[in-house]
Amino acid sequence: MLLRGLSLLVLFQLLGTAISVLFIPLLPGPIVGILLLFGFLLWRGRVGEPMQQAATTLLRFLPLLLVPPAVGVMAYAAEILDHFWAIAGTMTLSLIISLVFTGWLMQFLIRRQANRRGQA
Repeated sequence: MLLRGLSLLVLFQLLGTAISVLFIPLLPGPIVGILLLFGFLLWRGRVGEPMQQAATTLLRFLPLLLVPPAVGVMAYAAEILDHFWAIAGTMTLSLIISLVFTGWLMQFLIRRQANRRGQA
């Protein structure tokens, strides 16, 4: 069952990569694949047992993905310090933009849900 879930995840990644290469070269293939997977799960309405098992198994290894960035920070500490203010400014600006967008999106979704409840 685990193999079936992993195969489905890899299939969506490969499909996303193919679509990215053929039609949308600006977006990375795995991003397109995850959007396709999200649409598939929305259409289906639930996450199947094979997919659930595969996701749970992969989540156990998620901390290993943090090792390469940590090594990069340690290896390039001098360069990071040279560009500290540019990095800090960019991160602050992206945080502010994300907070504003998230707040707007939340208000939009709350209003939409209230309108649906009023119509029902």
